[in-house]
Amino acid sequence: MTAMIPSNVVLIGMPGSGKSTVGVVLSKQTARGFADTDLIIQTAHGRSLQDIVDRDGYMVLRQIEEEVLLGLSFRHHVITTGGSAVYSDRAMRHLKSDGIAVFLHADLPTLESRVHDYGSRGLARSPDQTLAELYEERLPLYTRYADVVVK
Repeated sequence: MTAMIPSNVVLIGMPGSGKSTVGVVLSKQTARGFADTDLIIQTAHGRSLQDIVDRDGYMVLRQIEEEVLLGLSFRHHVITTGGSAVYSDRAMRHLKSDGIAVFLHADLPTLESRVHDYGSRGLARSPDQTLAELYEERLPLYTRYADVVVK
């Protein structure tokens, strides 16, 4: 009996962890398609993530993200998710049903050095939440869903 190889590679992690950069390179190296769920959301709604957060609130962005993720049916792709995808157990189970989740784990000082547009990046976070608080909140979720952790 042979082991089943997952069709998709799903990249999860904090903003600034390198999901989009690694996703493009990995898709080329593995001859897979590439899908960035943040771009899918923006295209489907005709608005930036930040505009959704500003006008409708961060919880609406999380709901939209969950709906988009549950509607994905990619095969043989590298999929980069928004950092908040891990808030939805249903969405993560759906993504992992035919994929492997890879957590790109960058430490907080690295993220702080990379993320310069924290207040305008379209993050699904409460308005007063710092990057450090967001990191502490999400870290257990990333590790819960990760099949592989890359530091």
